[in-house]
Amino acid sequence: MSILFDTGPPLQPEEFRLLRELINRFCGMTFSDDAQYVFERRLRDRVRELGLDDYTQYYHHLLYHPNAKAEMEAAVDALVTNETYFFREDYQLRAFRYEVLPELRERLEGEGRRSLTLWSAGCSTGEEVYTLAILVQDSKLFEGWDVRIFGNDISRRVLAVARRATYGSSSFRAMPPEYEQYFVETPDGRQVVPHIRGMCHFGHLNLLDRDRSALIGRADAVFCRNVLIYFDERARSRVIDTFYERLYPGGYLFLGHSESLLNSTTAFELVHLSTDMVYRRPRTKISFGGKGERT
Repeated sequence: MSILFDTGPPLQPEEFRLLRELINRFCGMTFSDDAQYVFERRLRDRVRELGLDDYTQYYHHLLYHPNAKAEMEAAVDALVTNETYFFREDYQLRAFRYEVLPELRERLEGEGRRSLTLWSAGCSTGEEVYTLAILVQDSKLFEGWDVRIFGNDISRRVLAVARRATYGSSSFRAMPPEYEQYFVETPDGRQVVPHIRGMCHFGHLNLLDRDRSALIGRADAVFCRNVLIYFDERARSRVIDTFYERLYPGGYLFLGHSESLLNSTTAFELVHLSTDMVYRRPRTKISFGGKGERT
């Protein structure tokens, strides 16, 4: 006995090219030539839900329909694979906890500022945001300070998960046991405790949108790990410039283990820590006269 599956309309090579270029212009994501099957499979439900006959009509919908922007966000959401968990890339987090946070505490207090702002750009379902909040809380360096941790993503679906702050077992596969105190058991999974959730704020953001990025304000550290690998060179450069603008002088940029700025023209300086290398916006800039100036 055979079962027939309705696979929907096939995605033609020219349709794939048009859709791929349109999504790249929208959010900077780039897809290889062998991603055609992924596009066909993951956008099939969108085509059906809109009652369209093929992907050419879907392309025109993304261009001209009054609801085109919302549908573009839905398309990107369908195409992106979100994979994260608590305390991911722990070697980098150790450097942040034991080297960067003490340096920030000492410097900011010396400047008369008792506020700390962190930004997780491309936060997915929120585990990274809560991880950073836990590390700040556990350090006890910022008690009585105004601590705010922002998480942003282009997917509204994953942001809804982040705001619920309740996770299944796979999200905890790398979490050291000493941090279990920051979670409570619920019927739906383990939930982040209220005082950690209160430090964290989530919002929808396309990283290519500089105007909306400015709503974050200035940050002392930006985490954008395993996000830029999906961008083309043009989009990557724009996002890096945004991070530079949003960081306070002396602020840190943390990238994923497979990412670097080595082939990018950037004003960031490389900082060697005990277990990682990170980037920092210099605290001074070089003037034409050769003297250091405060930025």
